[in-house]
Amino acid sequence: MAPKTSFGIRIKDDLVEELNEIVEECVYLNTSRSEVVEAILWNYFNSDDRHTSEISNLIIKKRQNKLDR
Repeated sequence: MAPKTSFGIRIKDDLVEELNEIVEECVYLNTSRSEVVEAILWNYFNSDDRHTSEISNLIIKKRQNKLDR
């Protein structure tokens, strides 16, 4: 197994609620929020469609409070 690094992140409460829902739906896997986030990131980084410019635009809009979330 590859080595892992721990680091803290801050996300909005509504995202935590959605993340918790995913964890609850996967209760049969005995998974954690960290494992779900890692799976999401793994899927993103292993995709051919990274859409870096879209991510940049989302960050800019988020900082300008122009996102619905």
